[in-house]
Amino acid sequence: MTAYQQAQEAGQEAVRAAILDAATHLLVTEGAGALTVRGISAAVGCSTKVIYTLFGGKDGLVQALWLEGFARFERRLLAASDDPDPLVRLMECGTAYRAYALAEPDYYRVMFEGALQGFVPSSEAMQCSHKTFDILTAHVAACLEAGLLRGGTAKEIADLLWMATHGATSLELSGHLTGEQAEQRHRLLCLSLIRAFQTSDERTPP
Repeated sequence: MTAYQQAQEAGQEAVRAAILDAATHLLVTEGAGALTVRGISAAVGCSTKVIYTLFGGKDGLVQALWLEGFARFERRLLAASDDPDPLVRLMECGTAYRAYALAEPDYYRVMFEGALQGFVPSSEAMQCSHKTFDILTAHVAACLEAGLLRGGTAKEIADLLWMATHGATSLELSGHLTGEQAEQRHRLLCLSLIRAFQTSDERTPP
């Protein structure tokens, strides 16, 4: 069975996801030139009509790739932790960021590493992407409100955590850090940043 036939059995949303997954993989592995309606339909095993029906053509598909990546990212961050300790939730958010990138490297490259050359997200798409970072900012705000962090606004601290996590994750995806070493370095990086803003002199790790 083709990816399209398998997805058909699960319903339209599965068909849509299968097409987006195939398009993202083509883009990352073969470059922007491979991202054609005909090429994607061949990779999935469906007709070009299916793609036009679901996305309205290549431009709609490209926008959908961006939105799908951030939708999956948001779900991963929201499911990270419900621990009552806001510092634990903040650390788990950073862990979830890395886990998403490792699980969905093609989408991550579309979202953050310029795989969609020339693509300019619509204002709606940008708002959707910002929602994911609002999750991180909310975790930092909870730590500030609980008196566990100080020395910056929620947005400032969240931005620093995002910048650090993105850098470490990109190095790992490019093969400069691997396996257990990458996991340890990522955790140490997040802890070091959080400790810089902790109010307690003890600064015990969450």
